[in-house]
Amino acid sequence: MNLEFNKREDINKQKLSDINHLLKEINKGGGDKRLQKQRDEGKMTARERVNYLLDDKKNSIEIGAFAGFEMYEEEGGCPAAGVIVKMGYVSGRQCLVVANDATVKAGAWFPITGKKNLRAQEIAMENRLPIIYLVDSAGVYLPMQDEIFS
Repeated sequence: MNLEFNKREDINKQKLSDINHLLKEINKGGGDKRLQKQRDEGKMTARERVNYLLDDKKNSIEIGAFAGFEMYEEEGGCPAAGVIVKMGYVSGRQCLVVANDATVKAGAWFPITGKKNLRAQEIAMENRLPIIYLVDSAGVYLPMQDEIFS
């Protein structure tokens, strides 16, 4: 038995646990209160809509979950850049699904949101994949509108 290996394995397991904890927080978008508000309005959350659309959510991968991580804290944060991007299968065809998260500033676009959306489009074009948008957005986040397309 190699003690150095065991030590490194333990460190990696802790780091993986830390990442999974952060992902759980990011997946809450604007927080539990805003998620519940959407449900109270009879709406599915962005993540629920994406997973409902996909043939099999286990056969999909999220892209850019950490985009916006710890950014715009003075504005209340922007988890996952306020948009969910997943690659998966819809009706048997591989595609990209992009959904604005209305729990994050009513789905408004921050500068990082635009960058993440453009990257999703690049990935779709490079891989010749259809891209499906599920839009529920207030538009551009007005206090940062001058930074959106710069």
